[in-house]
Amino acid sequence: MARFDQSTGRYIYLEINGIEYRTYFEESGTGDIGLLLQHTAGADGRQWRHVLEDKELQSKFRLISYDLPFHGKSVPPTSSEWWADEYKLTKEFLMQVPIELSGALELDRPVYMGSSIGGHLAIDLALNHPSEFRAVVGLEASAYTPGGYNDDFFHPRISNQYKASLMYGMMAPTSPQNFRQETSWVYSQGAPAVFKGDLYYYSIDHDVRNTAQMIDTDICSVDILNGEYDWSGTPEAGQELAKTIPGAKYQTMKGLGHFPMSENPSLFLEQIKPVLHRILNNKN
Repeated sequence: MARFDQSTGRYIYLEINGIEYRTYFEESGTGDIGLLLQHTAGADGRQWRHVLEDKELQSKFRLISYDLPFHGKSVPPTSSEWWADEYKLTKEFLMQVPIELSGALELDRPVYMGSSIGGHLAIDLALNHPSEFRAVVGLEASAYTPGGYNDDFFHPRISNQYKASLMYGMMAPTSPQNFRQETSWVYSQGAPAVFKGDLYYYSIDHDVRNTAQMIDTDICSVDILNGEYDWSGTPEAGQELAKTIPGAKYQTMKGLGHFPMSENPSLFLEQIKPVLHRILNNKN
């Protein structure tokens, strides 16, 4: 007998800065509260596929993972000459994607959770658009992560396998081999120019060293969780960021690296569920 995942996927049209983007998303669950799931730089929503299938979370949330424009199944827009300009992901553009998606799906102040660039975005959303979300969860988040935006990731003599190998080394050595290989495999497919362009936001346009203290966690709660083995978004960087945000909570995820949701889904779910349960009981 055939076996099917519970999640289903389709496209939605989002207008950002006057351009219409055909955006792919997958969803599962019957809960009243939306949970938006943002992937890492140069990847796509497949990183969240195991989380989407968790029955406990399905009963409590409407789980929604999505591919950013230019990522995965969200191919570049046909209504603009996008190839004429260098791809460069900015904070302003990135913030608009979950906001526009939430509005289009008629979500009522959803929870936002993202990793890496998605973790950085959690902080920028809480700072700039707190009324749009009841809570944000930043995975592998830092106040500032310089040095990643360079031509090493977009060079004619460097293949996508270089990206995949580098990402493999960012995962915990104790994570199961099959999930580490799957996470790395996804990275072998993304456009090199897009990965480099995403790192513009990660390493340059995201900088909350002087503004994170302005976040009001009474409006939008903030949780930061960094993997024990992450050498980019280190536990020390996540803890330091949380200290600057009044009311923010921090936790080191034991046995996990830079891609917690895909490199070891069961261990990630074990550590993230108490956080999500607490958010559900919060009156924000």
